[in-house]
Amino acid sequence: MRKIATLLSLSLLLSASVLAEESVNAAGDGSGAPALNSQQGPLSSQVTQTSLASQASQSSRGADRLEAIVVTASPQAKDRGEYSGSLSILKDGDLALISHEHIQQSLARIPGANVSRGNGQEYLPALRSPVLSGAGACGSILTMQDNIPLFPVGFCNINELFAAHSEQAQRLEVIRGPAGTLHGAGAMHGVINVVGISADADAPAQVRIGGGPEDRWKLNLRGNLLRGSGATLASALSLAQDGGYRAQSGFDQQKFSLVFRPAAGGPDAETRFSVTNLEQETAGYVVGEDAWRDPSLRRSNPNPEAYRDVRTARLSHSLTHITQGGHTVTVTPYARWGEMALLQHFLPGQPLEETEHVSVGFRSHGYGNVGASLAVSAGLDGELTHASLRQFQVEEATGSAFLQETLPQGLQYDYEVRSVLLSPFLLMAYSPSAQLSLEAGLRLQAQRYEYDNRMLAGRTREDGSPCGFGGCRYSRPADRADDFENWSPSVGLFYDWAPQHQVFANLAHGFRAPQATELYRLQREQNVADLDSEALRSLEVGLRGRQGPLGYELVTYAMEKRNVIFRDTDFFNRSGGATSHRGAELALGYALGRRWSLDLAASYAEHRYRDKRLLDGIPLDGNLVDSAPRAFGSARLNWQPDERSQLELEWLHQGRYYTDPLNLHSYPGHDLLNVRARRSFDEGWALALRVLNLLDERYAERADFSSFSGDRYFPGEPRAIYAELELDF
Repeated sequence: MRKIATLLSLSLLLSASVLAEESVNAAGDGSGAPALNSQQGPLSSQVTQTSLASQASQSSRGADRLEAIVVTASPQAKDRGEYSGSLSILKDGDLALISHEHIQQSLARIPGANVSRGNGQEYLPALRSPVLSGAGACGSILTMQDNIPLFPVGFCNINELFAAHSEQAQRLEVIRGPAGTLHGAGAMHGVINVVGISADADAPAQVRIGGGPEDRWKLNLRGNLLRGSGATLASALSLAQDGGYRAQSGFDQQKFSLVFRPAAGGPDAETRFSVTNLEQETAGYVVGEDAWRDPSLRRSNPNPEAYRDVRTARLSHSLTHITQGGHTVTVTPYARWGEMALLQHFLPGQPLEETEHVSVGFRSHGYGNVGASLAVSAGLDGELTHASLRQFQVEEATGSAFLQETLPQGLQYDYEVRSVLLSPFLLMAYSPSAQLSLEAGLRLQAQRYEYDNRMLAGRTREDGSPCGFGGCRYSRPADRADDFENWSPSVGLFYDWAPQHQVFANLAHGFRAPQATELYRLQREQNVADLDSEALRSLEVGLRGRQGPLGYELVTYAMEKRNVIFRDTDFFNRSGGATSHRGAELALGYALGRRWSLDLAASYAEHRYRDKRLLDGIPLDGNLVDSAPRAFGSARLNWQPDERSQLELEWLHQGRYYTDPLNLHSYPGHDLLNVRARRSFDEGWALALRVLNLLDERYAERADFSSFSGDRYFPGEPRAIYAELELDF
């Protein structure tokens, strides 16, 4: 907590220095560059979006262009119709109606996103991919808040969106498909960016308080702390408690954000600070065929001892300058800190993992027009990270003599890793006509790990004594350094084939350097993990547009992933896996008159193994990847009887999927209905009600098969009613 307090102090000092700078500049000639959106990352542009149905309705009443959005997109995109890739936006109106307890509830509206909810705030991600788990999973989707990655490159957390202040987000921006040229490592399957509160001096203060079953309540506060000086200091606080649907589970969570902007006439700058704390009692899988149907097992918790405690803090300062030639330059230095304690209840011996990271970095880019038809953006990103990991087993392992001997009590891993990253990029957009634009880009990312083992190398006990049965399970490499260089090119185009109708195509490359845990947390005889960076090539073609009350986006894609990192049957971390990904996504909105609208987000995909791996002597080549349903999606019917009222009926569909690589076990899928309603009253009051799982279906949030325990599930919750009060003042 002292580190959090230090970062908070730095944030306030930085805000004060910016305010002082603004005062000095104001005392000068009074001239200032026009304010830009300081939340923009490389190649971002100011545009906005509502649902497709709402957009179509606006179009039928005379809107003359596609919806605008704020997204890190292309050098010259002025609206969504000028972006050559696939993207989705959830704005504050949708997010306020959803008022999610878990971010998966919001991401379910994004085509191609199939996030698998675990217990508490945990989840496994999926974006144009199978549900990602195990070696090679973490770090395949880049998660950010306000264009700053939530975790350092190479030190990801599979659940890392719980470190974003999404409960107070203004938007969720999702780039579907590889975006390595724009964002570098981690953006292999896509990008999820949580855009936080803005420094809006005219925004009212807001209080939202809500509650539901299982002793659940949450409080969200938002308002301005600085008034009268022309500068703006906005804050947001989110508190939540969950008693847990399952036995001896639940969590307490706190999040706090600050954003500061100097007064008009000063520098175009913005300072952001965010801190989060999560204390979670975790429930593990329930085990047994169709255990998710059993009323007693659904509420049981075979791992009441499990827990996860996570604390994070982030500080950034963005400064934008417009040159006399009209070129825009933005530099955003940042600092991050995080620590986690996780009882690994899913491993024999249940060792405690403790991790910590401290990192500083910067993101920078310059943008401008070169002639009438060429736009160019270039930049440099850099990052320094110091991270550590300790794994300690408190009790003796239970089970066979082999487990007891090879999993001794005591310290199993204790190491530090220092990382240096530099990543220049260049992007260009050429428009030979008003209807056609061609884009091309290239990024180079160079990263170096310096690993320091603070224990004895090898697979011995903590004191150096050997384990029986050939050695201890956990292997510690000797000190070493590893370097990775990755190129990420992209080419795209869009063409206005008719007013308000576009066709676009995008050929992109994404990459993912090995994570530190894959390189240095080894097992058994492996003492060096000779891993390559994963690489993904993608081709997508799409149509989007509006016609009267109809808005649509249809995209097809084909992707090939190589050098996939996996853990083999000897528990070695290996490169050399391969998978293919083919799919189509449809986002559809239809305005059924002035009061009714319909929105659809549908996905169909086949994710298959494409390598020579064997499992139990059986080849995997051609099998569907487990945890990868072919079909999934959502649909919403909206009714606004008047300007103050809104009612939504939501349908969520999860198709059948295999739960093991051999395709011998499966989960049948499920369908859920949710209802949400909101009514505004005089004097800034509003009341919202949500009924989740309206028909009280029995289902599994996640199904899996383990060769050790068999079928296992995270059971979904029964019907639940939530109420929320809101006051703006």
